[in-house]
Formats: sequence, structure tokens, C-alpha cells
Amino acid sequence: MAEVNKEIWSAPITPRTASVVGTPVVASPPVSCPPSQLHSPSLTRSPLLHSEDGDAPRPKAKTPKTPRTPRTPLRISNLTPRFITPLGSPVRKALKLTKLDPQDAWLPITESRNGNKYYAAFHTLCSGIGIQALVLPVAFTILGWTWGIISLTIAFIWQLYTLWLLVNLHESVEQGVRYCRYLQLCSATFGEKLGKLLALFPILYLSAGTCTTLIIIGGSTARTFYQVVCGDSCTAKPMTTVEWYLVFTCVAVVLSQLPNLNSIAGVSLVGAVTAVVYCTSIWVTSVAQGALPGVSYNPIRAGSSVQNAFSVLNALGIIAFAFRGHNLILEIQSTMPSSEKHPSHVPMWKGVKVAYALIAACLFPLAIGGYWAYGQLIPSDGGMLTALYQYHSRDVSRFVLGLTSFFVVVNGLCSFQIYGMPVFDDLESQYTTRMKKPCPRWLRALIRVFVGFLSFFIGVAIPFLSQLAGLIGGVALPVTLAYPCFMWLKTKKPVKFGAMWWLNWFLGTFGVALSAILVTASIYVIVDTGVNVSFFNPK
Repeated sequence: MAEVNKEIWSAPITPRTASVVGTPVVASPPVSCPPSQLHSPSLTRSPLLHSEDGDAPRPKAKTPKTPRTPRTPLRISNLTPRFITPLGSPVRKALKLTKLDPQDAWLPITESRNGNKYYAAFHTLCSGIGIQALVLPVAFTILGWTWGIISLTIAFIWQLYTLWLLVNLHESVEQGVRYCRYLQLCSATFGEKLGKLLALFPILYLSAGTCTTLIIIGGSTARTFYQVVCGDSCTAKPMTTVEWYLVFTCVAVVLSQLPNLNSIAGVSLVGAVTAVVYCTSIWVTSVAQGALPGVSYNPIRAGSSVQNAFSVLNALGIIAFAFRGHNLILEIQSTMPSSEKHPSHVPMWKGVKVAYALIAACLFPLAIGGYWAYGQLIPSDGGMLTALYQYHSRDVSRFVLGLTSFFVVVNGLCSFQIYGMPVFDDLESQYTTRMKKPCPRWLRALIRVFVGFLSFFIGVAIPFLSQLAGLIGGVALPVTLAYPCFMWLKTKKPVKFGAMWWLNWFLGTFGVALSAILVTASIYVIVDTGVNVSFFNPK
């Protein structure tokens, strides 16, 4: 008797209705999706729709007719759909790790599965480098040369290791499941309730908080760009900061109407290029102008030993904030086709290696060169970008200053798209889960407009959010450095007391403890030193 084949779905697994014994079962399509998706690029490239031998037509060989065999009684095993072939055949192997959950074909993250290693590199680079890198020299003013470089190097290697863990945890060959979102993997590992408790707030904080921070910094930089281009002779009445926030938000909302994560690959490419260009431009210009007169590299120490300890921990939080973006890795990888023979983690890791080589080439010179040029004089609010305008506005040409500001604004607009995509996906999933159909276009557009202007409102209400880099880094640290280690232990089950077992237990435990300490230290520093709190009064 032939074995009833098991179907393989993306997480979460949806229940199927049982068929009545003896009733012929109509073969369901291998990917459940709306009619508009049947001819999409994601499906034409799916291994489900062709065998490993390709789509080339095969010659029809005429075989001699054989005597008709008697019919066998109808059994459950005879009701196997026609597209399911016997175990061990090429088509059967190609089916593994490729079937989608019906709802996945309707959501913006998994709607298209035609991604590749180049798209992965664009998205990873756009989400992994940006405005958070500009405040790295501020951490060096507390840590000094030696501990600043050591801390930055350890953090870079640590987060690259946990990134490798996430890439390899994306698909489970044993269970035939793809975890297309960070929260899905966390819930599958720790249980639904505990997983949401641990990861939901940090992930939403990273996505929504980053979008709000991008509006604040992007709008402020757009205002600076206007002032640089217009010059002192400009007679036009300048717009207020809130109006620049609104301009930035409107452009970001228009770009957010692109349907899915694969469709913004070009946007991520632009964001990645502009990030590399303005980071390089800022540190090269600062170093070329030379160190400021009277610059000092002695670590800042003030107050009691307790205050100094909390300042050091807050600096570590700033370094941790520079490496956010792990909450998007599984989402980026889910846009790729995957099969047993060609798993998605291979091209994904190739794209990640290229992206992080460029990230390292930007972050380390920016931190080291910026600290050398400005030392303890670097502004804590804005970091390198503020220092460039404050100390070299008359030494550097307006063209360089204006181009740098323009690239910062463009990078903010592009980064808004990739960090907003998980929020769009979550809100649309609420509708598709209840209504059992995809979101109509007008509702999808309305959701994205709502998210954009909600972030704008928060940015206007809390304009000092960008000054909380240490606190944000502490909150996001478990998502980046701790949770992937525990997920690997629970899912892969390495040899007990082996090297991988000890390494992941140590890094995971240390990451959680460090996160709690950093959050406490950041709150203490904010209360002790004060933050320019100005609700509904952006400057």
C-alpha cells in the first residue's frame, strides 16, 4: 500500500479539513493563493512548478498497449493527489520546503518568493547601516581608544555569529517548515505565549521606533539641506521643523505603497549606496580637516564611581544600537525560493557576507576616524553629522555638505520602507486571518498611510527620541545577541557540554544579563544627566 504523503507548509501550520472516506479528493494547487498571484514571478520560479530536469518538453514515446488490468477496490491510499509522486522521485524531493501557508501568499513579506543573493545583500546593507553608526564616536569618548575598539570588534563578531545562527534556523529540513518571521521562530522555539512575551515588544520597538527616529532625523537633516543649499542670501521664509517632518513623512508614505519586500529591492539598493557614501564622506572629510585644536582622548570621567560605571554601560548600549537589524533577517530570507536541493540559506549567507564586509568598512573608520578628529568634543546629540556642521561648516564646500545631507535624507526614506514592512505585514495579517482573503488595495494603502502618520505624530510628540540611543540598544540587544543562541540550543540540540553547547549558553545568558544592565544604566544616565525633554516642541 502506498504511503500517504505529508504536505509541507511554512510556519504557522494551518489545519486542513478531513475528507470523507470514499469521496474523490480534488487535488489542491501546490501553493494556495489568490488568482492574481498564479502568474507572479514568485510562483514561476518555485520548484513546485517544475521538476529538477527543467521545463524542456520531453518527446512522447509510443509504448505498446498492454492488456487491461482489473480495477482494485477504492482505498484511502488511492486518493493521493496526482501532483504527489512516490517517495524518492525528483518531484517529491522538490516539494520539500517550498509549499506556502495559504495566508503567506497574501502578505507583503512572503507575497513574492523570487529573491536572490543580490536582493539579500541590498536589504541587509540598507537595514544594517545608517544613522545609528554616526553616534559610535560618542561611545569612544567614554570607553577610550583601547576599550572602544575592543568593544566594537567583539560586538561585530558576536552579532555576525548570531546572524549566521538565524540564517540557518530559517528552515527546518526535519519538519519541512520555513520560519518566515522572527516572531514565528521565537514562538515555535519558546512557545506561543512566552515567545510573544520575549520578542514582541523589542521587535515592535525596533520597527516602529526606528521609523519614528528616521522621521525625526530625516526631517531635521532635510531642513539642514535646505539651509545649506539656500545659503545666507536666501530670502524665502524657512519651514518649521514640524513641516519638514511632514514633508519627509509624505514622501515615505508614497514610497511605502510598493506592494511587498521584493518590490523594494531597488529602494534598498539606493539606501545602501547612499549609506556607504555619506558614512565614507563624513569620516574622510573629518580626517582630512585634521584633529580639532585642544582635542583630548582621555575618557570622560565625572562624578562617583557608580556614575562612571553607568556611563560605560550606556556607551556599550550605543555600540549595541549600531548593530540592529537582526529582526529583519528571517523576513529577508523568506523572499527567496527554497527546496531540499537548493536551500535558501546558501544564497542568503552569500549576500550577508558581502553586506557585512561593507558595513565593517564603514563602521570602523567612522568610529575611529571620528574620535580621532573630534575626541571628547564630539556632540552627543547627532554625533558625526552634527560635528561636521558645527566645526567645519565654513571649511568644507557647500557642495560636500549639501550632498552629505541629501544622502542622509535619501537613506532615511529608504530605510523607512524596510523597517516599516514588518508593521505593514502584521496589520495586514490581522485582516487576512479574520476575513480569509487578501487585503484589498485601498485597505493596504490606508494601513501604510496610517503607520506613516502615526510615526509622524510620535516624532512630533517625542522629538527627543533620537537621543535615547543607549536605551534603544539595550532593549534591542536580546533580539540581536541573545535569543538566536537559545533558539539554536532548543532547535538544533547540539551535543551536551560540547563547544557549540557551551558557546551558545554563555553568549545567550551573558546577552540577557547585559541587556538588563544596559537598560538600567541608560535610564540612570538619562535621569542623572537629563535629556532635552520637549513634548510637541521639535527644534
